[in-house]
Amino acid sequence: MKTLMAILGLTAMLSAADGAAMFQKCVACHGAKGEKAALGKSEIISGWSSAKTLDALKGYKAGTRNTKGMGAIMKGQTATLSDADMKTIADYVAGLK
Repeated sequence: MKTLMAILGLTAMLSAADGAAMFQKCVACHGAKGEKAALGKSEIISGWSSAKTLDALKGYKAGTRNTKGMGAIMKGQTATLSDADMKTIADYVAGLK
């Protein structure tokens, strides 16, 4: 049981590290803690749930979210992200305060 807990703990730490690394390309617009309105136009993402962020990322990638606003920029940002990448970023964003 201790081994399983250690593995789960390590997995969570690696996932958080991956999320932090992936989020670095977001920092210029959203801020290190998600505290900025990107380009002065977007919602502040700090405090968003993982589900809300994941839904937004998937919508941007599909080209169905905010098609008249930041959608075009975010479509490009999300184009190469896998579903797993988006989940990792969403989980990381959910931990930002």
